[in-house]
Amino acid sequence: MVVDDAAFMRMMLKNVLIDGGHEVVAEAANGMEAVQQYEAHRPDVVTMDITMPEMDGIQAVRAIVSIDAGAKVIMCSAMGQQQMVIEAIQAGAKGFIVKPFDKDKVLAEVGKLVPNPV
Repeated sequence: MVVDDAAFMRMMLKNVLIDGGHEVVAEAANGMEAVQQYEAHRPDVVTMDITMPEMDGIQAVRAIVSIDAGAKVIMCSAMGQQQMVIEAIQAGAKGFIVKPFDKDKVLAEVGKLVPNPV
């Protein structure tokens, strides 16, 4: 599942994941939608933006981990958000990728959590 408030970023990540052999089962534009979509689809892995309206990525990670302690969430952060990434990891995120995205780094990070794509 891909979560980002920017449709362009969701599309970019979705394309990277699909090209890497993964299936994207859901998308969300904010943390509230992310929690709802997680409950509905239980994806193998979630890429989660940090800064979003309604509910930020850190709050969403906490909510998702409270639903499923085994949830695999990778945070997506812009440069300079290191403190937020640390908070996200403490909240239960399993990894992070930095914007702008590098296709190989995205697939490597996802591959650590979901080694065998669909």
